[in-house]
Formats: sequence, structure tokens, C-alpha cells
Amino acid sequence: MSMLGYGRESICLHRDVNVVRIPDGTPDTLPQGHIVTLTQSLGGNFTVLDETGHMVRIAGDDADALGKEPPIHTNIASGTDPETIEKNVWEVLRTIYDPEIPVNIVELGLVYHCQVKPLPAGGNEVHVIMTLTAPGCGMGPVLQLDAEAAIKSLPGVERVRVEVVFDPPWSRDRMSEVAQLQLGML
Repeated sequence: MSMLGYGRESICLHRDVNVVRIPDGTPDTLPQGHIVTLTQSLGGNFTVLDETGHMVRIAGDDADALGKEPPIHTNIASGTDPETIEKNVWEVLRTIYDPEIPVNIVELGLVYHCQVKPLPAGGNEVHVIMTLTAPGCGMGPVLQLDAEAAIKSLPGVERVRVEVVFDPPWSRDRMSEVAQLQLGML
């Protein structure tokens, strides 16, 4: 069940779990038995409010701490040619969400460029250029690492470079109609 901030679920943590504080991106740990309120479960990560009302993100790999199943990505095409890899890169980028906004980074218009180049020794190099909704966003490095990890997990990818830029600056005009509808902007 995906939570979009509607109908919140309270959960007692099954074990100690590493978290990332939102919006500053600071790593922290919540102890076993801590009560959290699930506010968003998108892209395989979980956004929760801790007992003090602070928002934190729990990685999908730590889903068991919430009594949830880890995410499974199923829309990946087979093949390691550059065209298939580029399609798969866009697919995995659509699984990455800003933890405060229930829209993926592609639909938000944060991804400016994706290029796949075959390497002489085999495999492929992927270069992605993306931005953030605000230059001072503390979650920027987290989103960048999420993108790198998702792309590196694809078959046929040997090297990944995800570059965060602020020129041109992001604006709402970059959002897809799907994102604008999801956020009630149309």
C-alpha cells in the first residue's frame, strides 16, 4: 500500500534503524520500540514522523524495521545495449522520490540529461545531470546517492556519474502535467 500523506499508519520499530533527517539530510538512528508515523511510502523508501514530530527517511533496505517488505523493481527491460540501458535508467529514476513531495524526480523535472556511452573494455558509462527544487536542499546528496545506486544496480552499467547542477535553476514549469495533477496545481 502506498501512502501519499493521506491515512497515516503508526508503527513500532522492530529494531534500531538508521535514518536520514529531513530536510537537512543529517544521518541519525531511531531505537527499537520507537513509535513512528508512516506518511509516505514511495520509490522504495519510507518517510515517517518520529515521536517528536520530526520527519525522517528510512531506506527501503531497512523495510523490516517497519514490518514492511523491501521494494522490488519490475519494469526493467532485458538487454545491455545503450538504448535499453537508457530506458532502464529513466525507469529507475522514476522510483526516486523527494521525501517531502509525493512525485518522482523525473516527473518533478529534476533530471535534465541522461547519456549512456559504451566503454572500450565492455559495459557502459551513464552520465546524468540533475538539479534540486532548491539549491540549499539538505536532501540533495541523498537524492544524488539514491540515483547513483539505482543506476549502478542495472545490468550492463560499469560506471555512473550523477552531477547536480543549479544552472538552469529548477522551476515549476519543468514539472510534467502528471506531477502538476498529483500536486493539485492544474
